[in-house]
Amino acid sequence: MNIYVGNLSYRTTEDDLRTAFEAFGAVSSTAIIRDRESGQSKGFGFVEMSSDTEAQAAITGLNDKEVGGRRLKVNQARPREDGGGSRGGGGSRGGNGGGSRGGSSSRPRQDRDSRW
Repeated sequence: MNIYVGNLSYRTTEDDLRTAFEAFGAVSSTAIIRDRESGQSKGFGFVEMSSDTEAQAAITGLNDKEVGGRRLKVNQARPREDGGGSRGGGGSRGGNGGGSRGGSSSRPRQDRDSRW
């Protein structure tokens, strides 16, 4: 089971996370999410445990417990949304793409019918 761990201290390491969760069973992997540019922890991470029973015990045992001076938020991780961490894109944000909204248009304004 993949477990979300939030509200981590920025000083918490993956080894610290592994040690905390190994008290409840075998840990397959740990990952602390970091900023791409600075490398600083974003304050959350994930722990993978192969046994759902052990994972549930870890969630119950560690949620709202203080580790590294912070109260952890621990729950089953939700599946990633489409595209993962990509912010998508397309389209331009700049430029001079719009017409005037003011009243100085050369054409007279046409009233719009109500939609409802």
